[in-house]
Amino acid sequence: MARSKKVSYIYVPSQIINSLSSSSLQSLLVSPKKSSRSSSKIFFFLFKNPRFWFLAFFLFGFFAMLKMGFNLDPLIPFSQNPCGITQSQGIIPTGSLGSHVEVKEDGEKSEFWEQPDGMGYRPCLEFSREYKDTSPEIVKDRTKYLMVVVSGGMNQQRNQIVDAVVIARILGAALVVPILQVNVIWGDESEFSDIFDMEHFKWVLADDVRIVSSLPSTHLMSRPVEEKRTPLHVSPQWIRARYLKRASMVHNSILVLQRLKPLWALLPLVFFQLLECCILVLRREGVLLLRGLDSRLSKDLPSDLQKLRCKVAFHALRFSQPILELGNNMAERMRSKGPYLALHLRMEKDVWVRTGCLPGLSSQYDEIINNERKLRPELLTARSNMTYHERKLAGLCPLNALEVTRLLKALGAPKSARIYWAGGRPFGGEEALLPLTREFPNFYNKEDLALPGELEPFSKKASFMAAIDYIVCEKSDVFMPSHGGNMGHAIQGHRAYAGHKKYITPNKRQMIPYFLNSPLPEAEFNRVIMELHRDSLGQPELRTSKAGRDVTKYPVPECMCNSTSSTDSAI
Repeated sequence: MARSKKVSYIYVPSQIINSLSSSSLQSLLVSPKKSSRSSSKIFFFLFKNPRFWFLAFFLFGFFAMLKMGFNLDPLIPFSQNPCGITQSQGIIPTGSLGSHVEVKEDGEKSEFWEQPDGMGYRPCLEFSREYKDTSPEIVKDRTKYLMVVVSGGMNQQRNQIVDAVVIARILGAALVVPILQVNVIWGDESEFSDIFDMEHFKWVLADDVRIVSSLPSTHLMSRPVEEKRTPLHVSPQWIRARYLKRASMVHNSILVLQRLKPLWALLPLVFFQLLECCILVLRREGVLLLRGLDSRLSKDLPSDLQKLRCKVAFHALRFSQPILELGNNMAERMRSKGPYLALHLRMEKDVWVRTGCLPGLSSQYDEIINNERKLRPELLTARSNMTYHERKLAGLCPLNALEVTRLLKALGAPKSARIYWAGGRPFGGEEALLPLTREFPNFYNKEDLALPGELEPFSKKASFMAAIDYIVCEKSDVFMPSHGGNMGHAIQGHRAYAGHKKYITPNKRQMIPYFLNSPLPEAEFNRVIMELHRDSLGQPELRTSKAGRDVTKYPVPECMCNSTSSTDSAI
């Protein structure tokens, strides 16, 4: 009896069978030997078929492009939209901060990012014994109050708040939290606590001046003594003679009435009540209101008051938490791929009008500025008897984008440098910035760095926006303003106090002649410009070397010391 053959079956779903061609199905059923012969024929056929080669090249190119797509980061030093990744993720890896080193194309580290020699200077705010001994009495006083209204932009207001604290100390008065005047240009109605950390402000100055949020109930109904126009650069002696005279008379009157109090019982009730009322009225008289404090207080004050200025500017005036958080995020986004440069560009229309200078974009733009100046001659703040060319040669004009570009190139800024620019919209729009963006393509401002909707709640708050710029500029590796101003001066002092971080001060008076008409070859031009700025890179400068210098701009020697000067005291 013949043995029956055992047959095995494999289950294959009908969907797969239907998807197979007849030739493919046949190849599953033939024996291995036949299969090998069949496959060699198929290979020979494909080898001779041009479509096979076309498909192979296409797949090879496709996978090569796909691989490059996942490795773009080494090819692009900084994305044109630095927030492209963070917009979806919302974070930046903190481990990458500061991990990149700027290197030239030839492999050498760029000298542009090197920091100046700080000569060992560090913050040093040791107040005198006399200052410390008188502080408890000043802080305890409840009879005198100083109210101030500060005006202008955010940086101008900072300067006035610093002086307000010092004036309160001179008078021995409590300072009511400064009132920020509504800015008529931008319509910014921000209050002190919107911009600055009010509780921190009070805490830091608790041993120097008593800070109150508002007048006490005993003084709410009083009419303050108002001084609308304080002369420029007044001394502490002038302030005491001017403002303490009336306060002293009030205080003495209160003392006389209080000493006569034992005799009040002998008086009729109506007189007793009248005397009580007189004392209340006299107490309410100790309120002084000051406006327009900009540059009113002398820059040359006793050492303790200079130290107090630094304490207010560099320690007490901390930005509010929302501003700090957003400003620090912006700075981290700039630093996420290495060091960065911050520029403060003064190229707005009103700047060209007020300085008596021209933007140099075209004759059409220059004519607009000239016409505006003729219509509003009161806006001209520079010397009115000087021509534009004379102002330019005297170094009184802001640098335009082309001049900033040439200066940065001459000072060794690499083309790949990441640049953050602060300031208002330039007159001429994007066209005014073309020289900079062509030479330095990694060019950003806060609008470029912000996540979608991140700045929208603050779009009409000019002080908030200025504070964001301040933080990102102060944290940069290198900072340069195109023109002097409150922000540039404040950041210069802040960077000096932080250890003399690199700050480029354009030597406009000496370099402009080379910019206007220079037959020098580029290498020689760069050497000359570099030499002109050898001592203008943020090195320590003594405030006392020139009269009238602001200690918050030049904190050495009153607020900083090194091993050769007096002992320091950290706050």
